[in-house]
Amino acid sequence: MSGVREVGVEAVEKPRSGAPSGEPEASREVRWSARRKEQVVLRLLRGESLDLLARETGQPAGRIAGWREEFLEAGRAGLKSRPAPEGDRRLVAAQRKVGELQLEVDILRALLEKKGSPQSPRRSR
Repeated sequence: MSGVREVGVEAVEKPRSGAPSGEPEASREVRWSARRKEQVVLRLLRGESLDLLARETGQPAGRIAGWREEFLEAGRAGLKSRPAPEGDRRLVAAQRKVGELQLEVDILRALLEKKGSPQSPRRSR
C-alpha cells in the first residue's frame, strides 16, 4: 500500500433559498422576476410593514420602496424595465439630432422665403 487513505466526501448541496443558510438572498444578487416584485409590492400596499418585508425578503427597504414607486407609476410593466441597449440609445439620440436639424432647415427655408430669396440657391460648378 502507498500509505494514502481514501476518505469519503459527502456531496453538500447548497440550498437554493438564502433563508436556511442564514445568508440573505440580496447578498447573492439573485435577479427578481417582475411577478415576484409585484407580490412584495402588493403586500406592502395592503399594509404590511416595509421593515418586515425587507427582513423577510432580504432586500433593502429602499429597494422595495423603489419597486412600489415604479409599480404605482407603471404597474407590472414598470417592474420589467431594463436599461436600453447602447445601440438603441445611440439610434434614438441620432434620430433626435436628425429631427432637430430638419427643424432648423425648415425654419431657415421659411426665413429665406420671407426675404424673397430663391428657394434653392444655385451652386457654382
